[in-house]
Amino acid sequence: MTAHTLPPGVADALERGLAAMQLDAALAAPLLQYLTLLDRWNKTYNLTAIRDPLEMVTRHLLDSLAMQPHLESGTLADLGTGPGLPGIPLAIARPQLQVTLVESNGKKARFMREAVRQLGLTNARVAESRAEALDEPGAYDNLTARAMDTLAGIIEVGGHLLRPGGRLLAMKGVYPHDEIAQLPSGWTVETVLPLHVPGLTGERHLVVVAGP
Repeated sequence: MTAHTLPPGVADALERGLAAMQLDAALAAPLLQYLTLLDRWNKTYNLTAIRDPLEMVTRHLLDSLAMQPHLESGTLADLGTGPGLPGIPLAIARPQLQVTLVESNGKKARFMREAVRQLGLTNARVAESRAEALDEPGAYDNLTARAMDTLAGIIEVGGHLLRPGGRLLAMKGVYPHDEIAQLPSGWTVETVLPLHVPGLTGERHLVVVAGP
Protein backbone atom coordinates (compact mmCIF):
# COMPACT_ATOMS: atom_id res chain seq x y z
CA MET A 1 0.00 0.00 0.00
CA THR A 2 1.35 3.42 -0.97
CA ALA A 3 1.92 5.78 1.94
CA HIS A 4 -0.58 8.62 2.14
CA THR A 5 1.09 11.97 1.49
CA LEU A 6 -0.05 15.56 1.77
CA PRO A 7 -0.05 17.93 -1.23
CA PRO A 8 3.00 20.11 -1.90
CA GLY A 9 3.13 23.33 0.10
CA VAL A 10 1.30 22.05 3.18
CA ALA A 11 4.46 21.58 5.27
CA ASP A 12 5.80 24.99 4.25
CA ALA A 13 2.48 26.65 5.14
CA LEU A 14 2.50 25.03 8.58
CA GLU A 15 6.12 26.00 9.23
CA ARG A 16 5.41 29.62 8.23
CA GLY A 17 2.36 29.66 10.49
CA LEU A 18 4.27 28.27 13.47
CA ALA A 19 7.01 30.86 12.95
CA ALA A 20 4.44 33.68 12.77
CA MET A 21 2.95 32.46 16.06
CA GLN A 22 6.43 32.15 17.60
CA LEU A 23 5.95 28.43 18.19
CA ASP A 24 8.68 25.78 18.16
CA ALA A 25 9.43 24.52 14.63
CA ALA A 26 9.77 21.02 16.13
CA LEU A 27 5.96 20.94 16.47
CA ALA A 28 5.66 20.70 12.68
CA ALA A 29 6.53 16.99 12.47
CA PRO A 30 3.84 15.63 14.86
CA LEU A 31 1.27 18.13 13.58
CA LEU A 32 1.90 17.00 9.99
CA GLN A 33 1.63 13.37 11.12
CA TYR A 34 -1.79 14.15 12.63
CA LEU A 35 -2.87 16.09 9.53
CA THR A 36 -1.80 13.24 7.23
CA LEU A 37 -3.87 10.78 9.25
CA LEU A 38 -6.85 13.16 9.35
CA ASP A 39 -6.69 13.71 5.58
CA ARG A 40 -6.51 9.97 4.90
CA TRP A 41 -9.41 9.05 7.21
CA ASN A 42 -11.45 12.03 6.02
CA LYS A 43 -11.58 10.62 2.48
CA THR A 44 -13.49 7.59 3.81
CA TYR A 45 -15.21 8.69 7.01
CA ASN A 46 -16.00 12.39 6.41
CA LEU A 47 -14.64 13.56 9.77
CA THR A 48 -14.50 17.25 8.81
CA ALA A 49 -16.20 19.34 6.14
CA ILE A 50 -12.86 20.93 5.26
CA ARG A 51 -11.34 18.76 2.52
CA ASP A 52 -8.28 20.78 1.48
CA PRO A 53 -5.21 19.99 3.65
CA LEU A 54 -3.83 23.50 3.04
CA GLU A 55 -7.05 24.97 4.45
CA MET A 56 -6.84 22.48 7.34
CA VAL A 57 -3.46 23.96 8.29
CA THR A 58 -5.05 27.37 8.89
CA ARG A 59 -8.55 26.52 10.04
CA HIS A 60 -7.74 23.43 12.10
CA LEU A 61 -4.11 23.39 13.25
CA LEU A 62 -3.15 27.06 13.59
CA ASP A 63 -6.60 28.07 14.80
CA SER A 64 -6.42 25.40 17.52
CA LEU A 65 -2.92 26.45 18.55
CA ALA A 66 -3.96 30.09 18.96
CA MET A 67 -5.20 29.34 22.49
CA GLN A 68 -2.12 27.43 23.66
CA PRO A 69 -0.40 30.43 25.36
CA HIS A 70 -3.29 30.37 27.85
CA LEU A 71 -2.97 26.65 28.68
CA GLU A 72 0.28 25.37 30.09
CA SER A 73 -0.53 22.48 32.42
CA GLY A 74 -3.35 20.92 34.44
CA THR A 75 -6.35 19.14 32.97
CA LEU A 76 -8.48 20.09 29.96
CA ALA A 77 -11.76 18.60 28.73
CA ASP A 78 -12.30 19.37 25.04
CA LEU A 79 -16.05 19.06 24.49
CA GLY A 80 -17.49 18.00 21.14
CA THR A 81 -13.95 17.78 19.81
CA GLY A 82 -14.89 16.09 16.52
CA PRO A 83 -11.66 14.65 15.09
CA GLY A 84 -9.64 16.17 17.97
CA LEU A 85 -9.77 19.93 17.51
CA PRO A 86 -8.38 21.81 19.33
CA GLY A 87 -7.47 19.04 21.80
CA ILE A 88 -4.91 17.06 19.79
CA PRO A 89 -2.90 20.08 18.56
CA LEU A 90 -2.95 21.43 22.14
CA ALA A 91 -1.77 18.08 23.52
CA ILE A 92 1.08 18.09 20.99
CA ALA A 93 2.10 21.66 21.86
CA ARG A 94 1.64 21.31 25.64
CA PRO A 95 3.04 17.98 26.92
CA GLN A 96 2.31 19.00 30.54
CA LEU A 97 -1.40 19.43 29.75
CA GLN A 98 -3.62 16.39 30.32
CA VAL A 99 -6.30 16.46 27.61
CA THR A 100 -9.56 14.49 27.54
CA LEU A 101 -11.14 14.43 24.07
CA VAL A 102 -14.91 14.25 24.56
CA GLU A 103 -16.83 13.08 21.47
CA SER A 104 -19.97 10.95 21.11
CA ASN A 105 -19.57 10.15 17.39
CA GLY A 106 -18.12 6.65 17.11
CA LYS A 107 -16.20 7.20 13.86
CA LYS A 108 -14.55 10.34 15.20
CA ALA A 109 -13.71 8.65 18.51
CA ARG A 110 -12.10 5.71 16.66
CA PHE A 111 -10.05 8.10 14.57
CA MET A 112 -8.84 9.96 17.66
CA ARG A 113 -7.86 6.75 19.44
CA GLU A 114 -5.77 5.81 16.41
CA ALA A 115 -4.23 9.31 16.22
CA VAL A 116 -3.36 9.29 19.95
CA ARG A 117 -1.78 5.84 19.51
CA GLN A 118 0.23 6.71 16.40
CA LEU A 119 1.43 10.02 17.82
CA GLY A 120 2.31 8.48 21.18
CA LEU A 121 0.32 11.16 23.01
CA THR A 122 0.51 9.90 26.59
CA ASN A 123 -1.17 13.14 27.76
CA ALA A 124 -4.37 12.62 25.75
CA ARG A 125 -7.30 10.24 26.18
CA VAL A 126 -10.59 9.77 24.35
CA ALA A 127 -13.93 9.78 26.18
CA GLU A 128 -16.57 8.47 23.76
CA SER A 129 -19.52 10.21 25.37
CA ARG A 130 -21.81 13.18 25.17
CA ALA A 131 -20.47 15.96 27.37
CA GLU A 132 -23.55 16.02 29.62
CA ALA A 133 -23.27 12.24 30.19
CA LEU A 134 -19.59 12.25 31.18
CA ASP A 135 -19.54 11.25 34.84
CA GLU A 136 -16.38 13.05 35.94
CA PRO A 137 -17.71 15.94 38.07
CA GLY A 138 -15.18 18.58 39.07
CA ALA A 139 -12.34 16.68 37.38
CA TYR A 140 -10.99 19.44 35.13
CA ASP A 141 -9.11 22.70 35.54
CA ASN A 142 -10.19 23.88 32.10
CA LEU A 143 -12.95 23.30 29.56
CA THR A 144 -12.94 24.21 25.91
CA ALA A 145 -15.35 23.78 23.03
CA ARG A 146 -14.24 25.14 19.69
CA ALA A 147 -17.32 24.63 17.56
CA MET A 148 -20.02 23.92 20.08
CA ASP A 149 -22.97 26.09 21.04
CA THR A 150 -23.13 29.36 22.97
CA LEU A 151 -21.22 30.04 26.18
CA ALA A 152 -24.36 29.28 28.21
CA GLY A 153 -24.93 26.12 26.16
CA ILE A 154 -21.39 24.88 26.79
CA ILE A 155 -21.80 25.50 30.51
CA GLU A 156 -25.16 23.71 30.53
CA VAL A 157 -23.73 20.48 29.07
CA GLY A 158 -20.20 20.59 30.48
CA GLY A 159 -20.11 22.91 33.47
CA HIS A 160 -20.33 19.98 35.90
CA LEU A 161 -16.91 18.78 34.71
CA LEU A 162 -15.12 21.90 35.91
CA ARG A 163 -13.53 22.11 39.34
CA PRO A 164 -14.53 25.06 41.55
CA GLY A 165 -12.78 28.14 40.23
CA GLY A 166 -11.88 26.44 36.95
CA ARG A 167 -12.05 28.16 33.57
CA LEU A 168 -13.92 27.81 30.31
CA LEU A 169 -11.84 28.87 27.30
CA ALA A 170 -14.13 29.31 24.31
CA MET A 171 -13.05 30.19 20.78
CA LYS A 172 -15.41 32.68 19.15
CA GLY A 173 -15.46 34.83 16.02
CA VAL A 174 -16.61 38.39 16.65
CA TYR A 175 -16.79 39.70 20.21
CA PRO A 176 -19.78 37.75 21.66
CA HIS A 177 -21.59 40.53 23.55
CA ASP A 178 -24.95 38.73 23.57
CA GLU A 179 -23.52 35.41 24.75
CA ILE A 180 -21.64 37.11 27.58
CA ALA A 181 -24.85 38.87 28.67
CA GLN A 182 -26.59 35.48 28.92
CA LEU A 183 -24.03 33.73 31.12
CA PRO A 184 -25.59 31.79 34.02
CA SER A 185 -25.40 33.23 37.52
CA GLY A 186 -22.00 32.67 39.15
CA TRP A 187 -20.08 32.51 35.86
CA THR A 188 -18.02 35.63 35.10
CA VAL A 189 -15.91 36.74 32.16
CA GLU A 190 -12.25 36.88 33.16
CA THR A 191 -11.04 38.28 29.83
CA VAL A 192 -11.79 38.41 26.12
CA LEU A 193 -8.66 38.28 23.99
CA PRO A 194 -8.41 39.03 20.27
CA LEU A 195 -6.42 36.28 18.56
CA HIS A 196 -4.34 36.39 15.41
CA VAL A 197 -4.38 33.20 13.35
CA PRO A 198 -2.00 33.38 10.37
CA GLY A 199 -3.91 33.11 7.09
CA LEU A 200 -7.36 33.35 8.70
CA THR A 201 -9.61 36.20 7.66
CA GLY A 202 -12.23 37.60 10.00
CA GLU A 203 -12.15 38.18 13.73
CA ARG A 204 -11.21 35.57 16.33
CA HIS A 205 -11.57 35.93 20.10
CA LEU A 206 -10.78 33.74 23.06
CA VAL A 207 -13.36 34.18 25.83
CA VAL A 208 -12.12 33.09 29.26
CA VAL A 209 -14.96 32.50 31.71
CA ALA A 210 -14.34 31.76 35.39
CA GLY A 211 -16.59 29.17 36.98
CA PRO A 212 -18.34 29.55 40.32
